[in-house]
Amino acid sequence: MTNVYTKMGSYPEQDVTFLLKDLSSIEMEKSTEERERSIQSGAHYSEMLPIEYKPTASYMDLFYQSLEESKQKVAEAVAVVAEQIVKKRGFQTVLCSLARAGTPIGVLIKRYIRKTYGLDLPHYSISIIRDRGIDENALHYILKEHPGFEIAFIDGWTGKGAISKELQKAVLDFEQKYGIRLSSELAVLADPGYCTSVYGTREDFLIPSACLNSTVSGLVSRTVLNNRWIQADDFHGAKYYEELIDEDVSNLYVNTIEEAFSELKANVQEKAETLLAQGTPPDWRGMTSIEAIGQEFKIDNTHLIKPGVGETTRVLLRRVPWKILIQPGSREKLKHILLLAEDRGVPVIEYANMSYTCCGLIRPLEQSS
Repeated sequence: MTNVYTKMGSYPEQDVTFLLKDLSSIEMEKSTEERERSIQSGAHYSEMLPIEYKPTASYMDLFYQSLEESKQKVAEAVAVVAEQIVKKRGFQTVLCSLARAGTPIGVLIKRYIRKTYGLDLPHYSISIIRDRGIDENALHYILKEHPGFEIAFIDGWTGKGAISKELQKAVLDFEQKYGIRLSSELAVLADPGYCTSVYGTREDFLIPSACLNSTVSGLVSRTVLNNRWIQADDFHGAKYYEELIDEDVSNLYVNTIEEAFSELKANVQEKAETLLAQGTPPDWRGMTSIEAIGQEFKIDNTHLIKPGVGETTRVLLRRVPWKILIQPGSREKLKHILLLAEDRGVPVIEYANMSYTCCGLIRPLEQSS
């Protein structure tokens, strides 16, 4: 193993170890339009980075407001997921969040377990990339550092379940290559797509960390896998945007949710036990909505349909959105999406025929209207 861990990100070191190669000195950002053209012309999204969206003051006000309004709900979802992980796997477990949406969630699960059980579980953040798989060098590093431990994979939410499927395939490949069996179960706070059996809720609600990019994820970029900079023995890469330190709310976010742990009702363990006992398997019902939307709006490529609050936000922050679909009656809880859509001149359409609160559509490049 030539990989050496280097300190990265703005979280305290005891919160998370990023197993990522630091590419901070390399210019690889492309404008949203240029990146969209590259992706739809066949380039892989992981080979370049978007220019980070700079939030307006009114958008940041909405972030703080949504954090205040939803902190208790997020804290409960964190607790319910953490309790399931502990009950299923015990304490000989490494928390492994999928960079980057999973990172703040992994930090919170680690803090909840420390606060509730007085135990510090190791927590790493590693890269998984759709159609490219998981960072196997990072997995080898974790297994070497923590022999005999299980690995619990963590993400923020599910959309269509692309990452759940990527993880299942990656774990199978890893076992075939190295004879090491890992669990492909993905723990998420919200599972509106019904893509996993370990979740805090299946309600499609706003997890405030979805509102921002690196400034709520330890100032770490999306992960990069481009053979210009990543060699066979390297971890996948990312940039650390130290220049955004004055705008960083990563620690404010996790501290605010952690404070809400003290207000949790006594029934979170019971909720976790009920979910474990039910063992509701994923039925991927979100895909039925996706197929219907694809037919109605004549979009053949499902990668251009981004369902759920988290994914719709991401589309508005870093892709070229075409239309935003929202459930009738949901405007009040989607203020940040309506503001972003207005900023970018994207039409918002009320659309009831889906199992999500909202959905972002990316315009196929060949379409002109």
